[in-house]
Amino acid sequence: MHNGPKGEKSMSTHSTVNPMEPGTDELERYALEECVKRHRVDRQVSVMIMPAGLCELAIEFAHLGAEVTVTDLESRRQDINGRILAAGLGNEMRFVPCALPLPPETPADELFDIIVVRRSLCSLPYQEACRIVRQLLHKLRIGGKLYVSILGLHSELSEGYSCAEEDVENRYCELAPAVVRKYGIKGPVCLYSERNLFMLLLEAGGSVLRTLTTTYGNVKGIAVRV
Repeated sequence: MHNGPKGEKSMSTHSTVNPMEPGTDELERYALEECVKRHRVDRQVSVMIMPAGLCELAIEFAHLGAEVTVTDLESRRQDINGRILAAGLGNEMRFVPCALPLPPETPADELFDIIVVRRSLCSLPYQEACRIVRQLLHKLRIGGKLYVSILGLHSELSEGYSCAEEDVENRYCELAPAVVRKYGIKGPVCLYSERNLFMLLLEAGGSVLRTLTTTYGNVKGIAVRV
């Protein structure tokens, strides 16, 4: 279901909102619920999360009995493996290097039930992001689900964003200096409306199940491999 009207509602005048605020994430809750549902058919659930972050979400999946692959930069291997060991989940979780625009280095025949992508696609131009999403969809089993969270065009991040009026295919530039200082998001980024994310998932070959816009203007979507 595409909730288009939400995606077009501007929040650029709300200078106090925090698009990077941590807390309960609706998309991640959907992914965790999907993991529980899949366990009910009495088989192992395989999950990939990119990037790993602090491994909080990965640990939640592992506690639900999933086999979890976390992906991130090679330079984070030691830190992430330390977190996995500290959680006592060495048998349930593993680290795989990934440096976009290259996809995660997993075997071609290894397929996942759930893949969660958190914000990292914004660091790529739209067409490269579309290519990565297509590759990720092919890493899913038929019926597997891709959960994507991405930074929103209609959020505080768009204040002073010089590409705001560009079509999404050409929307790739640095955030305003004040926003970079506040959130530490360096380098060019592509910000998305909800409709942009819907089209990204569709063009990559996914069947779009749902899109939504958060209180802070970020956008999220769920697509299934068919």
